[in-house]
Amino acid sequence: MKAHTEQGQEADAAEVAKVPLRQLLAHARPQAPALVTASLLSCVAAVVALAQPLVVKKVFTDLSDARPVTATVLVIVGLFLAEALLGSVQSYLLGRIGEGVVMNLRTTLVGRLLRWPAATYARHRSGDLISRVSADTTAVRGALASSLTETLAGVLTFTGSLVLMLVLDPLMLGLTLGCLLVSFLAVFAVSLRIMAATVEAQRSVGRIGAGLERVLRAIRTVKLSGAEDREEKALVADVRAAHRAGLRQAKLEALVHPVTAVSVQGALVLVLGIGGARVADGTMALGELIAFLLYLLYLAVPMATLFSSVTDLQAGRAALSRVQELLDEPLERTNGTTAPAATGTTGRPPSSAAPAMALDGVTFAYPGREGHPALRDLSFTVPEFSRTALVGPSGAGKSTVLSLISRMYDADRGAVRLLGRDVADMPLKEVRDLIGQVEQESPVLAGTLRSNLVYARPDATDAEIADVLERTNLTAFAESLPDGLDTEVGDGGILVSGGQRQRIAIARMLLKRPRILLLDEVTSQMDAENERLLNATLKEAAATCTVLVVAHRLSTIQDADQILVLDGGRVTASGTHARLMGEGGLYAHLARTQLLPAAREEDARTS
Repeated sequence: MKAHTEQGQEADAAEVAKVPLRQLLAHARPQAPALVTASLLSCVAAVVALAQPLVVKKVFTDLSDARPVTATVLVIVGLFLAEALLGSVQSYLLGRIGEGVVMNLRTTLVGRLLRWPAATYARHRSGDLISRVSADTTAVRGALASSLTETLAGVLTFTGSLVLMLVLDPLMLGLTLGCLLVSFLAVFAVSLRIMAATVEAQRSVGRIGAGLERVLRAIRTVKLSGAEDREEKALVADVRAAHRAGLRQAKLEALVHPVTAVSVQGALVLVLGIGGARVADGTMALGELIAFLLYLLYLAVPMATLFSSVTDLQAGRAALSRVQELLDEPLERTNGTTAPAATGTTGRPPSSAAPAMALDGVTFAYPGREGHPALRDLSFTVPEFSRTALVGPSGAGKSTVLSLISRMYDADRGAVRLLGRDVADMPLKEVRDLIGQVEQESPVLAGTLRSNLVYARPDATDAEIADVLERTNLTAFAESLPDGLDTEVGDGGILVSGGQRQRIAIARMLLKRPRILLLDEVTSQMDAENERLLNATLKEAAATCTVLVVAHRLSTIQDADQILVLDGGRVTASGTHARLMGEGGLYAHLARTQLLPAAREEDARTS
């Protein structure tokens, strides 16, 4: 089983290895001037470093010949200071490049994440997305900002050292290369495995974030279900998986460093032994031996840098592959061809000759469920400035209808029309401007009550806010808060009740003043008085916009101008409440069994 897992991880690493380095460089293009400058500074610093052993050699030669060495020592000091200054400037530039790369990547990711089609979010877990935007972009920064420039400097220093060692003594260079070859073979052997461990570590971190986000989002349910121990066990399992992957990566990297150290030390012993003997018999000058030894030590630094850069580059490529998956996801189709309609107007907008909403032969299946359509050849119309209710058993397709009208999804077949125009031909922004939708979950965002109310219309005035608060019976609630409208409502609206969240969501959409108002089970958590007030508000709203409501409560739908009964993705009946009750059928059955006792009271009055 373990072997199978490792084979899978290495297969993933092989896929990651296909991420070309030019793709990494593409993300650094906006930082090209700073990157080129940092690379040039690295090259200059490498040249300065390579000059130092030659100057040291001259010091020993001058001492042997009894010549003054003051000027030469000052040159060495100058070279040391120049190298330190270059390193400092380079370090700042690398930090600036890295932060620029991260900012550009995160900006691009955030912009695209907010513009995915609804179906794409279902394929990703929120915590993993957060991990990719935060942790993985940081890994890409390390690969781009540090590894590439350090690799360039390391290659230059390494190559320059080899050339100068060749000039000083070709024989000892050959012995040195024989020892160093072991290091290169070790790095080559474990490189792919390091990448595999890196990929698994990054995925494990993503799973930790996704699992934690899942638990915190439903923390009350977790506590009320007594599931703390089970959730802790699952999260700890992900933590341990990340720990194992990190240990595996550390173990592989630990194999490389000792081999590198031993090979360099072995070369050092050989050079000291052979070089010392040659100095003793006069075939080699002491200054040449010291210079050769310094270059050998210089080889160790770029080798360590190169090996570290290989690891960082592998981690960066693994992280980039995860980031690139998000960048490659298609965006919502936003283009359109038809002329825009007036939206957000005060009072009743001009009437359209066409129905406010019309579905014509619409068939739709959710991604991954193509053989099980949620809607089947569905057709109906909703007159403008009317109230229409959608009712039906769970799974009948009611919420799906709202999702197609708001273009969260596109119909597989047929047409969805708003004010006579096919939404597929309308700019997405215009569709969303026409519509105000209150979702079943009635989400409230972290922030103040005011920021939530004006979320769909930031330019709303205080008078307009006060008006919608009154219409949704939130005035007393807002006045009771310690900071009024500027009181924080908590993450996900955790500091307000379910009924208050629903009324806040409704107020937000009323403040938007849409042409079409879609409501999905918006009274499910309200008491009878608030529901009565809301129904009066919706009746009033129908004078200036078209209302389409999904509901199970009879009190919410019985006064609707039109009731559409959905079953199995089709409209099976339509009419007013009285007419549908008189016909019997599914609506009458639902009214008696699911739409609250009010239906039974009406039966008693009419019997």
